[in-house]
Amino acid sequence: MSTHINIKRTPVISRCNITVPASKSESNRALIIQALAGKGIINNLSTARDTITMYKLLRSDAHVLDVIDAGTTMRFLTAYLAVTGQERTITGTKRMCERPIGILVDALTQLGARIDFTEKEGYPPLQIRGFKSSGIDKLQIRGDVSSQYISAILMISPMLEKGLTLTLKGKIGSRPYINMTLGIMKHFGVDTKFEKNIIYIPRQTYHDATFNVDPDWSGASYWYSVVALAENADILLNGFSLPSFQGDSKIRDIMSDLGVASEFNDNGLQLSKSNHKEKVKIDFSDIPDLAQTVAVVCSAKGIYAQMTGLESLRIKETDRITALQHELLKLNSRLIEKKPGEWHLIPARQGTIPDSLSFNTYDDHRMAMALAPLATMANLQIEDPSVVEKSYPSYWEDLARAGFQIVF
Repeated sequence: MSTHINIKRTPVISRCNITVPASKSESNRALIIQALAGKGIINNLSTARDTITMYKLLRSDAHVLDVIDAGTTMRFLTAYLAVTGQERTITGTKRMCERPIGILVDALTQLGARIDFTEKEGYPPLQIRGFKSSGIDKLQIRGDVSSQYISAILMISPMLEKGLTLTLKGKIGSRPYINMTLGIMKHFGVDTKFEKNIIYIPRQTYHDATFNVDPDWSGASYWYSVVALAENADILLNGFSLPSFQGDSKIRDIMSDLGVASEFNDNGLQLSKSNHKEKVKIDFSDIPDLAQTVAVVCSAKGIYAQMTGLESLRIKETDRITALQHELLKLNSRLIEKKPGEWHLIPARQGTIPDSLSFNTYDDHRMAMALAPLATMANLQIEDPSVVEKSYPSYWEDLARAGFQIVF
């Protein structure tokens, strides 16, 4: 794919139906649990590169496993390879090897895993050298770090000699992702208990089950953004329903304040324009993947936003806070930290966005997809469009299907 794309301004989106890919968060958890169970069927598996990578590596006999830039795959596979006693080396891209994993490795080591850092302490690549149970059945881990560490430990807990009681210390971030993990574990026959900040998982066996992966609410968020920013739009997202394991389903409530009404029908979720608020206050602790989408919409619509819970954005595919600060300046908006942990998005006056904009994506799929809906308001050039393959490979094709004129 070329190094950039151009999207012509398209202010009106005629009636269209969009099929968003399946959730990679659900898919990746189901794949690990299926591997631990040794059986089970997964329907509607995500086509995201992260999920394809997980699928291939679970079936690979290679000694060195390359997760590319898939953080979930790195964390989940590390725990899986350890508890199953395998001897492998696991690595990834330069950025992946800059993302910390020491907290997870320390927890697994306490349980009996033998893992070495082959380059920098606390970071991939990792050499996994088998597992000998330590007999420990109680662990503590910080609750405000990546929920992927916590989910990785939870999924292997039923396999441990005595099960596990896991205490989450301090503030718990991304709680919906922890609940998703426990929910999918229950679907495969494992009983758990989550009370206050303690999760109890006895030793058990995963059962045979068929799991149907739901459409991705994170992917849906970009279509909410299209409707919010367009002069007029009428979009149906096929197959969506509630309840959902996915915390990002909260985008419905957030976008109702930002100018999008949504209603379920027999075919999915119908989006249409509505009035928006002038100021909003949002805690992203449980939904960090929505922060970029919301920040762009608020900037473009002149909505003042007070944001908290952005801490984990520093260790994603890029430092997403810094990336947002740089790109939002092109919209004449500012994202500033007024006090520790409290960010204020100060938008430009509505209607002052330049006619043409060029954006960097920082090797981050969510930067590309959050910025693209601005093509309802301006002509865009977006660098490195191939990054969307990580989670939503058909994103540009779907935008074209909705009427956007895209040139690679």
